[in-house]
Amino acid sequence: MKVLNDGHLRETAMGMKPKRKSGQGAMMEDIFHLMEESGHEQVIFCQHKTSGLKSIIAIHDTTMGPALGGCRMVPYESTQAALDDVLRLSKGMTYKCGLADVDFGGGKAVIIGHPERDKSPEMFRVLGRFVGGLNGRFFTGTDMGTMPEDFVHAARESESFVGLPVSHGGSGDTAIPTAFGVMQGFRATVFHLWGSVELQGKKIAIQGTGKVGGRLVAQLVAEGAKVFVADIHADRARELQAQYPDEVQAVDVNEIHRQVCDIYAPCAVGGVVNDRTLSELNCRAIVGSANNQLATDRHGDRLHDQGILYAPDYLVNAGGLIQVADELKGYRHERVMEKTQGIYDMLLKIYRLSKEENLPTCRAADQLVLERLHQVADLKRILLGG
Repeated sequence: MKVLNDGHLRETAMGMKPKRKSGQGAMMEDIFHLMEESGHEQVIFCQHKTSGLKSIIAIHDTTMGPALGGCRMVPYESTQAALDDVLRLSKGMTYKCGLADVDFGGGKAVIIGHPERDKSPEMFRVLGRFVGGLNGRFFTGTDMGTMPEDFVHAARESESFVGLPVSHGGSGDTAIPTAFGVMQGFRATVFHLWGSVELQGKKIAIQGTGKVGGRLVAQLVAEGAKVFVADIHADRARELQAQYPDEVQAVDVNEIHRQVCDIYAPCAVGGVVNDRTLSELNCRAIVGSANNQLATDRHGDRLHDQGILYAPDYLVNAGGLIQVADELKGYRHERVMEKTQGIYDMLLKIYRLSKEENLPTCRAADQLVLERLHQVADLKRILLGG
């Protein structure tokens, strides 16, 4: 993402009084430039003084349907940082929806604030009214720094919220289909590399043992894999080692990416494949649930050059997206798991395209998404009777 370098906009982003050099339009021209670069349709800034809400909603592409994406709450250091994040994440959601074959486009919302100090029911009710004002162009729910219970308040103001607690009509824990999707990614990867879907005896290093990573450990152990685990909360990794002393080994969180293994599975923070870590990787493949595992696309190119197979994260972790998208149809667990199982076939398709055209897997995945966007745009030329 290009960083804005206009002094007027930078001061505005930092909350300072802008120096208007060339009229009121100067700031808008730079935001429009960013939107044009990344292909965004709409960016909405929302503020409510009483509740303290400061939020940005970004709608990237609605070719396939209304925008869908989570709402995260982060104490961004500046408005600029929040804008960069929401633009990047919303574009990623378009690609995730495309590969997951759900009839939604990409969107995202961010709230600027500390999730442990700044939340209030009023804040989320206000957010509910802003999102509701988009009249179905954008649906959202939990993400980093937000919980399903937060959106119970938002849902009082609009029906554009998904991922609510089961007691409030939601579909429940999205970690279940997410972990199932990652397992399909493991199976597709070992089949592509070794010709069998069996995970027995495979060495898998999991970075992050939270809701998804913890489930993966249990499932991998059940299938006979050797699992290395690391977490920023070291006690979690030690507890898993104590629970499975013969199958699980705890590793320092700063060393897990160096572990000699068949598959490295990032399941926590993004950006773990970067200039520093690339030369330190000791795996045959990378398959995990973390978002934005590549610091930039060129790191995907480097993985390809190094002979490390990369499973695009926005496909592998799409199980949660499939679940919340299904809520809008009338949730059925069996339908969600059946669709999530399709991650296996789509990942094999990406691997085949990558091999046939000598493309990095991240580029092959992007190519398939763009093809789908063109196909959907073409079929929507046929007018439906009203």
